[in-house]
Amino acid sequence: MSIATKTGDHGTTGLMYNRRVSKADARVEAYGSVDELNASLGLAKATSTGSLGFEKITQIQRDLVILMGELATLPVDLERYMKGGFSVVSPVLTAKLDEWVREVEARNPSFKGWATPGATLHAASLDLARTSCRRAERRVCTMSLPPSEPTNPEIIVYLNRLSDLLWLMAREAEGVGG
Repeated sequence: MSIATKTGDHGTTGLMYNRRVSKADARVEAYGSVDELNASLGLAKATSTGSLGFEKITQIQRDLVILMGELATLPVDLERYMKGGFSVVSPVLTAKLDEWVREVEARNPSFKGWATPGATLHAASLDLARTSCRRAERRVCTMSLPPSEPTNPEIIVYLNRLSDLLWLMAREAEGVGG
């Protein structure tokens, strides 16, 4: 089977369980922004100089796949999705980010005032991921507005915490790189 299915040639895309929506749908905007975030994290991972950062970013990317899957599932299909063995975003995922935020803060990364990205390639890539994360968070918030059906609120909490962590990681990377 070719990657070029041609099913999107008329401006629609597939969600889970063969549901079709416009490519301009707020849900598609939301999970598409999370996909961009995941790609940005791939750049941050590729520029990482330490195995710990590499491992954390890899785990975050795995969590984002969970998040995208949930966003690509209409609320009417969510029970079926979970019965199929798929995970959804839970406070456990956010708690892991909270723990990592505390770890980075305990190392006292230095920063003064507003950050100007670009001190190092790795720090800049983390800042790019952070801004992608903020955009994804805004898109999920937009998707959650009426008349849409409510979204799992933990997704917004997770993305908010992730952007905090990425900001801290970027500041720490600036300190390491000078």
